[in-house]
Amino acid sequence: MNGKVYIVGAGPGDPGLITIKGMECLKKAEVVVFDRLIDNSFLDVVPAGAEMIYVGKSAKVHAKEQDEINRILVEKAQEGRLVVRLKGGDPFVLGRGGEECEELAANSIPYEVVPGISSSIASPAYAGIPVTHRHVASSFAVITGHEDPTKEISSINWEKLSTGVDTLVFLMGMGNLPLIVQKLIECGRGPDTPIALVRRGTTLEQQAITGTLSTIVERAKESGFEPPVAIVVGEVVDLRAKLKWFENRPLFGKRVLVTRARTQASALSKLLSERGVQPVELPAIEIQPVNDPTELDQSIIDLPGFDWMIFTSANGVEAMWDRLVVLGKDARQFGSVKIGAIGPATAEALAERGLYPDFMPVEYTSKGILEGLSERDVNGCHILLPRADIAPKDLTEGLIGLGAEPVEVIAYLTKPSAEVAEKAKQMLLDGEIDIITFASSSTVTNLIQALGDDWQVARNAKIACIGPVTAATARDAGLEVDIIASEQTIPGLVDAIEEAYSND
Repeated sequence: MNGKVYIVGAGPGDPGLITIKGMECLKKAEVVVFDRLIDNSFLDVVPAGAEMIYVGKSAKVHAKEQDEINRILVEKAQEGRLVVRLKGGDPFVLGRGGEECEELAANSIPYEVVPGISSSIASPAYAGIPVTHRHVASSFAVITGHEDPTKEISSINWEKLSTGVDTLVFLMGMGNLPLIVQKLIECGRGPDTPIALVRRGTTLEQQAITGTLSTIVERAKESGFEPPVAIVVGEVVDLRAKLKWFENRPLFGKRVLVTRARTQASALSKLLSERGVQPVELPAIEIQPVNDPTELDQSIIDLPGFDWMIFTSANGVEAMWDRLVVLGKDARQFGSVKIGAIGPATAEALAERGLYPDFMPVEYTSKGILEGLSERDVNGCHILLPRADIAPKDLTEGLIGLGAEPVEVIAYLTKPSAEVAEKAKQMLLDGEIDIITFASSSTVTNLIQALGDDWQVARNAKIACIGPVTAATARDAGLEVDIIASEQTIPGLVDAIEEAYSND
């Protein structure tokens, strides 16, 4: 029995522009046949074990020819499998999706088409160019730019197209730009007609240049523009000066080194990306379980005898919960123990497990915890502190000063990431990093340690720290701190970075 093929449009590049149905198809795929320029995050949702087949094409290199792609779709479906053909943009807008559907229909393979947002409208929109506008343009056309305009018989009616449509959008036409311009002028479009080139539209690498039909070829050469490019011709291009929004964000195009633990980097990267940043994930630390969990396990067994448990990170919550499950216990083990969380991220990690903190400090630091507990009379209280192996001792010592009886247990290990040093070092030397973010003191320590004798290359970028404790660690390491978040959270760190650049 045949399987089924979904012909899915992945959209123009921004991963947020794929449709909900498109993502649902990927989540149940058994085979994914995907194109070039597909965002990797789409593939992350595909079930483990699914077969991944790359069939990308560029102007000069084809991983698979179209006939072979058609054959793959048919063969995989005939194996009874659910196949997703993931295509950039929209499958039916210069995407050869129609040819693939014809082949499936000819072989009696069930299929569905999931439309996607075409770069022909998305790239201009992200560049601040509406393809239609009530006062400027009432029509637009999408044309392949891949056809040679000098060939003897063209499928493009240049004479009617040049002046018969207000806005023209050419896709895959960068290599033919001089010939496209020449043909438009020959067929009646004025040399002073505005034109824009939008490269890698909707992505954080978007670039755009404007000119007229008479000047754009030279401007493109000067700018070194390379595919993929959407070419927009028409009076609507002049609206870009007023409507440009995507590239106007304060952090657009900035490269930020994200040094959080690998499992946590994506949350920070996502917030940065929303502000136009190009995040470079180089986790300075790897979170690992303790080698011998005996002491940690015993603390969980003894938990009902404690008055308080203070969590100073979401990592501590996860590590404790993992061992709780291994021991065959659940939230009832906490009994009447009061729970403290250093900040909202830690509180959220607890809430995900059905636990809600009794206390969270106003300032999300060890100092804030001590100030808050000093008002709660913890004299004589037995307090459990599950922490990282390199956690500073200030909290433990401060609790002793309040008359409490803290018990510190190592819940997880923080290790320098082996991959960090060389890649980070080279990017910093090449001036490719604008900002380094530090979300904890351990990320500072481990990045400096990983860079070794060349640690001073970190001075080539601005330093942004999640709070004063992390900033102090950075200064102690010899770095000049440029940005400190007033709210010690990941969103607070991103807000502080944006504010710093907004005021430049």
